[in-house]
Amino acid sequence: MSQNPLRELNKLGQSVWLDYIRRRELLSGEMKLLIDEDGVSGVTSNPTIFEKAIAGSNDYDVAIATLAEEGLTGAPLFERLEVEDIQTAADLFRVTYDSTNGQDGFVSIEVAPDLAHDTEATISQARRLWKSVNRPNIMVKIPGTQEGLPAIEQCLGEGININITLLFAQERYEEVAYAYVAALEQRVREGKPIDRIGSVASFFVSRIDTLVDRLLETKLGAANTEAEREKIAALEGKVAIANAKAAYEKFKVIFSSARFQALAAKGARVQRVLWASTSTKNPKYRDVLYAEDLIGADTVDTMPPATVTAFRDHGRVRPSLEEDVAGSHRVLQQLAEVGVSLQAATQQLEDEGVASFTRDFEKLLQALAEKRNAMKTVASA
Repeated sequence: MSQNPLRELNKLGQSVWLDYIRRRELLSGEMKLLIDEDGVSGVTSNPTIFEKAIAGSNDYDVAIATLAEEGLTGAPLFERLEVEDIQTAADLFRVTYDSTNGQDGFVSIEVAPDLAHDTEATISQARRLWKSVNRPNIMVKIPGTQEGLPAIEQCLGEGININITLLFAQERYEEVAYAYVAALEQRVREGKPIDRIGSVASFFVSRIDTLVDRLLETKLGAANTEAEREKIAALEGKVAIANAKAAYEKFKVIFSSARFQALAAKGARVQRVLWASTSTKNPKYRDVLYAEDLIGADTVDTMPPATVTAFRDHGRVRPSLEEDVAGSHRVLQQLAEVGVSLQAATQQLEDEGVASFTRDFEKLLQALAEKRNAMKTVASA
């Protein structure tokens, strides 16, 4: 029997999490099959995923009707639905969590995206979600915005596992990693345990190429010489991976430092880098490009179902994250030389990411309202 490439990733220190959740898959045994056959060891969710699951299926109709009878509407109604799914998923992955001593088997639930720039409201909702789900193997997702940073540190300090999402810039990644370290140090000072605090830093990949390639196309149109055109064209499809490799370099420096090793001696785990948005958006690129080129120790790749299927079928496994790091730095340097600011691009992507999730959250609440009203109409007919 041929090796399953998904399982081969584990041997190189990378976990595969599913970037998808839907009630039918949780209850039908499909999710358990991914765990048993493919070694999938976690799940991530976000407003977009839930919007598609709830608005695009009848899976939730009975639950919506039941909760509507309790008088729930809007965001509180959605929160009950997502908490039920996250609890079910966390129970499925509890075996993984226990067998890895709390290293893996996490399920992520996200704070409402419209709170991305409100520190106190983020902390409050993270606490509530943590308490509502009431499972040790969940992570609450908080966006890595400037306002999210103090919320991340506060919640980790309280013992809440945190998945920091919407990271694009290396500089912001560093801030997030140090927030984790500072939270652990605070717990040590307070005499609290740190050996079961779980956290990942979710660094987005394909969206960077989508935006940067577009900016490069504009530069290409304005180029005056063939040499200039060649230099610009050579950068297309290269920047996202280069940026991710540079972030991973920072990860290795931070978590091999004496400062972190003092915490590791007390049982602290590294805050793994999680590669998010690893499906390929450009049809010109190999469909498993990002999954193949970002394989390394202490990382997670959260793949949507199509990428899981594609990688299982034809993914090639090698320790790619450590390959030609100098080349990655050259790519980033050349990007600046052709006049594209990665700093501006990553800030734009963070802003767009928050706005996109907020729109999808509003669409989700609208779909819930429509389903609820339709049920009331049927019930009163």
